[in-house]
Amino acid sequence: MPVEGDYACYSPDWRRTDPDLVLQLPTRVPEHPEHQDHVLVDYTPGGDLLAIWTIAYEHDARDYGVYFARSSDNGHTWTEPAQIHAAGPAGQVSSFGFPVITSSGRIYCYYNRSVGYGENALNAVLRCRYSDDDGHTWIDGGVDIEYRRTPIDHPDPTVPPMGIVWQKPIRDARGRHVVALTRWAAQYITPKPYVPHMGDKPNGMFREFRCEFLRFENIDDGPHPKDVRITWLPEDENLIQVPVNFEPQASDGYTFCEEPGLVLLPDGRLFAEMRTANGELWYTVSDDAEALTWRSTEVLRFRDGGEPMLNPNSPSPMYRLEDGRYLLLFQNHDGWGYGGKGPLALESRRPQFLAVGEYRPGAHQPVWFSEPLLLFDTHKVGVFPLYMWWLSMYSSLTERNGRRILWYTDRKLFSLGKYITDEMLAPLTVPE
Repeated sequence: MPVEGDYACYSPDWRRTDPDLVLQLPTRVPEHPEHQDHVLVDYTPGGDLLAIWTIAYEHDARDYGVYFARSSDNGHTWTEPAQIHAAGPAGQVSSFGFPVITSSGRIYCYYNRSVGYGENALNAVLRCRYSDDDGHTWIDGGVDIEYRRTPIDHPDPTVPPMGIVWQKPIRDARGRHVVALTRWAAQYITPKPYVPHMGDKPNGMFREFRCEFLRFENIDDGPHPKDVRITWLPEDENLIQVPVNFEPQASDGYTFCEEPGLVLLPDGRLFAEMRTANGELWYTVSDDAEALTWRSTEVLRFRDGGEPMLNPNSPSPMYRLEDGRYLLLFQNHDGWGYGGKGPLALESRRPQFLAVGEYRPGAHQPVWFSEPLLLFDTHKVGVFPLYMWWLSMYSSLTERNGRRILWYTDRKLFSLGKYITDEMLAPLTVPE
């Protein structure tokens, strides 16, 4: 653990969620803190832990860059963060990097590189750097991938679509890497609506969002980035949608779903739950292992016919464990509980719960869940400079030799790790 005096300006706030491990804490004086986001950790072919995440030295993220660090002792100590790609001129930030660790030993890092024009920094392309030395050094792949164009994108072909890959890839039934995306609709296509209970102005978080998936077809062979073949899923260019149902004034054809928690089912299909603006999690299932078509979205419930799983518009990652069970992280309220300010409010993103899921063959909803367990909370205590008390789980899970670690950012400032033990999960039984 780090020396307390090194972080005196933040002590004891970084300990509030009772972490077991520390990846990175702010190392500057309070006037210049680091902003940390999308912490994705995985094992390299050589057996070390590799973390790839987004860091800004300004709280408004004008200098977002993609960084990496390594640990050779199971996450107890880490190298200093080093840049994979830094911010560029005219707002051309680099952000939201994710690793693809292949059977060939080559490691790819894909990340958003904004073009400097459009609505915001998410008008970006996917850029790639790769490593042939177990993630110690990175080579420019010399290729940009544009998100596929859909009916929700700006009609000007020079304005790139907006998208975010937010989790590590999973492997599908044929061993191919698949990642989940959020797609932002251009305001030119779907202007922000008026949402009465969020104030007298269009709410910044309320716009159209849809979900999509990207599959790497041949990346395990270790090709040059320009030769990697990809498939966009589903085939329907209208993508995955969830209707807005909480305000008549805002529900006129709008769809709002983000950041699918994607997992593989034992029958070869893919299952994805996602956050919405409805105060509930929703889900969809692919029709088969190829995932070209998907079932219409529905409310996610604890079991068939059970109560909805409540969640504000907050990340809800889902992970498949080595023993075949699943972990789902969610807030366990509709946005109004625990002092929350509604489904769309950032302040509603606490406390953090988890539930265990199990596959139920023959059930309509193929994964059923245990009652939730409170994992940790910020107790409505904010941190300089934003003083937000949110717990946004842009997180990742590593599991090896019986050791499960959840890697997460606390209030998007402290990058931490917490053991998810067998003892913790033992009481969480799933209905038969």
